[in-house]
Amino acid sequence: GVTNIVAGDRARAQALHQAAKIGKQYANASITNVAPIGYTIQVGIGSPMKHYGLLVDTASGNTWIGADQDYTITSTSTGTGNTVSVSYGSSNFSGKEYLDTITLSSLSISNQSIGVANKNEGFRGVDGVFGIGPVSLTKGTVSNTDIVPTIMDNLFNQKSTHSEIIGVYFVPVSEKVATGTLTFGGWNSSLMTSDITYTPITTASPACNYWGIDQSITYGDATILSSAAGIVDTATVLILIATDAFNTYKTATGATLDETTGLLKITSDQYSSLKPLIFTIGGTALTLTPNAQIWPRSMNSVIGDASGNSDNIYLIVADIGSETFGFVSGYTFLERFYSIFDTTNKRVGFATTAYTKSISN
Repeated sequence: GVTNIVAGDRARAQALHQAAKIGKQYANASITNVAPIGYTIQVGIGSPMKHYGLLVDTASGNTWIGADQDYTITSTSTGTGNTVSVSYGSSNFSGKEYLDTITLSSLSISNQSIGVANKNEGFRGVDGVFGIGPVSLTKGTVSNTDIVPTIMDNLFNQKSTHSEIIGVYFVPVSEKVATGTLTFGGWNSSLMTSDITYTPITTASPACNYWGIDQSITYGDATILSSAAGIVDTATVLILIATDAFNTYKTATGATLDETTGLLKITSDQYSSLKPLIFTIGGTALTLTPNAQIWPRSMNSVIGDASGNSDNIYLIVADIGSETFGFVSGYTFLERFYSIFDTTNKRVGFATTAYTKSISN
């Protein structure tokens, strides 16, 4: 059935916030959107190798399988006897830990820790999660273990990559082919249309435990969010912002809250009057055009609009709720920019792409 995206994203943000309080030197790998869940990567596991479609998640360090497709034990599989469990808010999994060989395009990792789920909730449409968040996020997730080296850690430690960096390129879900590219060990400058703007990982807790950054947001000429700490998360769908900022945005756009989808809804006239939504990060303005602020109209049924009316217009900015981050920028933001997650230098980078000003929504 259709999931309430706003409720799911908000529960994820609150869970992440609460959890934090307690050979070849690079390779490109293709990713594909599974609406509205997120972007998946085909990961080869074992020998003989079997492929699994895993949700790309920058706010988790654990990689696991066993949701839609069961894990197949092969000659490279080793059970550790440990249990593993991770909660993502409205979704979760638990199971056993195995060590196995992972293949990503031309790169290979041996003895990578993976979770094999015997119980999971909220992951229909994917085989599991591909965790590329900071290694500290694995703390306490596996029994008899402090932290678990992530896939990015092991690519670097096993000298498959020179740098612990991943470049993320999403083609918007509204395009005819909603794919993208993950670049391990660097970035793909051919997919950028600007220089890279870097910003350091925020010092504010608990966002500093994730890919957390500081930013401010303006709508047109009016500041709606003063400098605040939040996170960039590939496995969140929407752009969640603090309640005061959300209410200011709602009033400025004239939007009304749609009870069916949980999203803000605007008329065609209001859409034609939308102003740019500007995220100032690292001293650089990253602009979401009016079209980038709306859910793809051809995919309204995915968010619960059963009318099939593509004239209905919904905004992708939602209320994050209380006692959580200042914001979470999900994949509807990241579809418009190239992003670089740089563990080596403790920073996040952004650049524009051919889709920054796309009007396909």
